[in-house]
Amino acid sequence: MTIGARFRHELVQYGIISAYLGVCFAAVLWYKAAILHGQGVAYTPFGLAIIKALILGKFLLFGQMARLGERYQRRRMIHVILSKAVLFLLLLLVLSTVEQLIESAIHDLTFNTMLAEFVKHLPELLATSVLMLLILIPYISVKEFISVLGRDRFRQLLFEYRIR
Repeated sequence: MTIGARFRHELVQYGIISAYLGVCFAAVLWYKAAILHGQGVAYTPFGLAIIKALILGKFLLFGQMARLGERYQRRRMIHVILSKAVLFLLLLLVLSTVEQLIESAIHDLTFNTMLAEFVKHLPELLATSVLMLLILIPYISVKEFISVLGRDRFRQLLFEYRIR
């Protein structure tokens, strides 16, 4: 594969994962905005969904390039999917934490302030982690089924009429 073809392939993959994450994050934020609106709080952070999707999309591609979870390939499909989903979730948590640390350092926050903010937002982090795991499972499932069935057979199974 030429460098140009590889770049194009990775750019398409980045677009797909970023779009998927963007839609998922926007749905979650829309739900959160609706709840807060019911309480009289204005909240419309949809730009945040796009930015977060772009950042996490790149992190996921990084994990794929590092072949994260590839050693689990000789197990049952459900184990492969769940193992990879958890590993990718851990990767996202670690890289997001590093991102937050860098951001805090740029804003000259002390370690104690960073730690207090982390503890304050721990319930939100845990809830977000569960949601992220639920978002990763379908994405990784599709990737794994494509790798087993092949892109054409997978597409055929999805878009062909079922005859009983």
